[in-house]
Amino acid sequence: MKHLVTFLFALSLVSSAFSADKKLIVMIAGKPSHGPGQHEHNAGIQLLKKCLEQGAAEQVEIKHHLNGEWPEQEELSKADTIVIYSDGGGGHPALQEGRLAQLDKEMKRGCGFLTIHYAVEPTIEKGNKEFIDWMGGAFEINWSVNPHWDANFKEFPVHPISEGVKPFATNDEWYFYMRFRKGMEGVTPILSDVAPDSTMSRPDGHHSGNPAVRESVKNKEKQHVAWACERADGGRGFGFTGGHYHKGWANNDQRKLVLNAILWTAKAKIPTDGVASTVTEEDMKANLDLKPGQGLPEKPKPAPKAK
Repeated sequence: MKHLVTFLFALSLVSSAFSADKKLIVMIAGKPSHGPGQHEHNAGIQLLKKCLEQGAAEQVEIKHHLNGEWPEQEELSKADTIVIYSDGGGGHPALQEGRLAQLDKEMKRGCGFLTIHYAVEPTIEKGNKEFIDWMGGAFEINWSVNPHWDANFKEFPVHPISEGVKPFATNDEWYFYMRFRKGMEGVTPILSDVAPDSTMSRPDGHHSGNPAVRESVKNKEKQHVAWACERADGGRGFGFTGGHYHKGWANNDQRKLVLNAILWTAKAKIPTDGVASTVTEEDMKANLDLKPGQGLPEKPKPAPKAK
């Protein structure tokens, strides 16, 4: 009996040590936005969480927050990386109240930072400098653009985030022409493609076009729509501009690349063939926001006026 107790005690110590070695990933989903199947922050975060638990459960502990809920400081202080999938601009959850200062404190100790789709966009007045510091680049109005287009990713850099990812093509609202660090210091483009001329079909505007990006597209320069960065404080960042359409997460290679990136920013080990996961049709439908045509009834059309 004594030997059994000793064995169980030793086993509990091993288990506790193993748990302590896990990386804490804090995932934040923004509030509902856009139409059905678009900007599905809540469903997207929960799907990515489920997939991480499929392919890397032994390495990670995941805490997630929905509908723009912000984590407590104690949780943020223990995070190995923070993932935000939300709307951006002035409504960005990271820009409210004193949250930017909270995040800055965690970044300075080496915490990872990863944003998806609209969440790559802070405002010029608030967050632009910090986001560029934390993840190497950010969407900047009157510089970056947000067209919908077919991107074809044929090759990837030699980088842990690329592990097991095969070439893929997908239609999305791939933002490009980010405001990157000067000289791309510490920044590695992960997904790049030449944007078609059709991306410049809109007039100049905050998000639609400007002379600089028009010249870049005209010259057939490769546009970077996902990138990784390493910071002087030891932290890592990643920006991913796709994710407008929820259906994009059904693409195995798009999903794998983002799952790899989450592990990389948390300084966890990426499997040789990348994070393996599978999603079913039921998985893709799970946790979608209530919207007309997606759990809420369509608004009735007004009756025609009597003549």
